[in-house]
Order: sequence, then structure tokens, then C-alpha cells
Amino acid sequence: MLMKALRVGLGQVVILADFLTRPSKKKRSPEAQAAVDASAQDLTLYQFNACPFCVKTRRTLRRLNVPVELRDAKNNELDRQTLLNEGGKIKVPCLRIEEAGKTVWMYESKVIIDYLNQRFSSV
Repeated sequence: MLMKALRVGLGQVVILADFLTRPSKKKRSPEAQAAVDASAQDLTLYQFNACPFCVKTRRTLRRLNVPVELRDAKNNELDRQTLLNEGGKIKVPCLRIEEAGKTVWMYESKVIIDYLNQRFSSV
């Protein structure tokens, strides 16, 4: 019970620290932002709210100004089951990418962040 209380408390500290130190969003022309918004519609991030690796990934999304649908794989049973059944494991963060009729489930925050930077930083 003590460990759970510590984990919950630390999770709240992580969330607060993220809120207080959020990066500013990348500025783009309205046309460029519309293109990014359209491109991001094929992305979904499965995550836990207080997971440090998920926070790191969400901070990159915010910095790049990429609006991605977030799915709560911890508190939403349907999202959790989708992650397990379609992605193959309950591990977060996981970016679901739908391109050319194929679905890719990308795990590991570093891999996801590298992908996001490569795809959206120059736009």
C-alpha cells in the first residue's frame, strides 16, 4: 500500500512538473499548420497520464504543435484492450500510425520522438 501511495504521489509530481514547464508550440503559417493537422489525423498515442516516458512524448507533440488523439490505456478498458489486441502488448507510450492502408504500432518513447521530429519538425 505504501508503494502504491508513493507511485501515485510521484505521478502527480510528474504531471505538475510537466504542466509548469510545458514547451511553447511551434509557430507555423495557417496553411502549414492545416497540413500538419491533416497529416496527424492518422496518428493515435496510447499512453498513461503520469508515465514519465509518455510525458516526454506528449511534450514533443506539444513542441512540434502536432494534434494527436490521446488514448488512456490505463483507465479506459476499451483502449487498453485495443492496445493489447491490435498492438500486441500493453506497453506505453505507443504511437499507432495508419499509412497507405497499413497500421504500424510504434513503441518506445525515443523511437516515437525521433519519428515525430523527422516527420514534423521541418514542416
